[in-house]
Amino acid sequence: MRLFRTIAVTFALYSRIPMPHFEWKDEDMRYSIALFPWVGAVIGGVFVCVFEAAHRLQLPLTAVCLLMAAVPLLLTGGFHIDGFMDVSDALSSFGSREEKLRIMSDPHTGAFAVIRLCICGMIYIASLAVVLDCGQASDLVRVLGTGFFAARGLSSVSVLNFRSAKNEGMLYYEASCAGQSRKTNNILCVVWLALSAILMVYFHKTAGAAVMLTAAACFAWYKYKSSREFGGISGDTSGWFVTVCETSMAAAAAVTAVYINTCR
Repeated sequence: MRLFRTIAVTFALYSRIPMPHFEWKDEDMRYSIALFPWVGAVIGGVFVCVFEAAHRLQLPLTAVCLLMAAVPLLLTGGFHIDGFMDVSDALSSFGSREEKLRIMSDPHTGAFAVIRLCICGMIYIASLAVVLDCGQASDLVRVLGTGFFAARGLSSVSVLNFRSAKNEGMLYYEASCAGQSRKTNNILCVVWLALSAILMVYFHKTAGAAVMLTAAACFAWYKYKSSREFGGISGDTSGWFVTVCETSMAAAAAVTAVYINTCR
């Protein structure tokens, strides 16, 4: 029963998938961080299904790319994009650490956030177009679908092990609850990451390795950037990381697709 409550809390927090309503307790959130990657697994599954359906219907390439790009936004409500935009505004200020944290808490959206989101979206959709034009598109789409699982697995590891920028907020509260079983949560996250790496390489060796290495590089950059700019992580920086990681993985898959097309 506790497992089902934890699953419901996790999906209610990180997705727009309808879940049963009940009063949340600290025990229900103890392992929600470790189950967060499975929200990505659902996103990845729908992502692949949309590709397969669009392929069978022979929809135009542009329509397929846009539909696939919409999947994570529709299933999550785009809360990670909100974090990406808040952090983009903060980083663009070039102010002090305190000023950046204040900007992240500001509900208003600045011009630089919109600009960076447009750039990020164009890179992601362009990468999808390159992948879908590849002779092994089906395999590469499965690698990217697994990427949603991996990105959230890395995000979970950061929440469990990185310093918090603020001693408040939902992420800090979740991390505090998870801290009671930190070792178990970390073990589960490592298992999920190992599973995602195995699946990626199984679907396509070259693309799987390239995408996973790209995700690892994004994770290392995230640790450095969040510590330097904000003194730690927050809910907004976690959303920023997921967005940057998924975009970078799509770009890595696109580079692999170009390599495949060149070698044909």
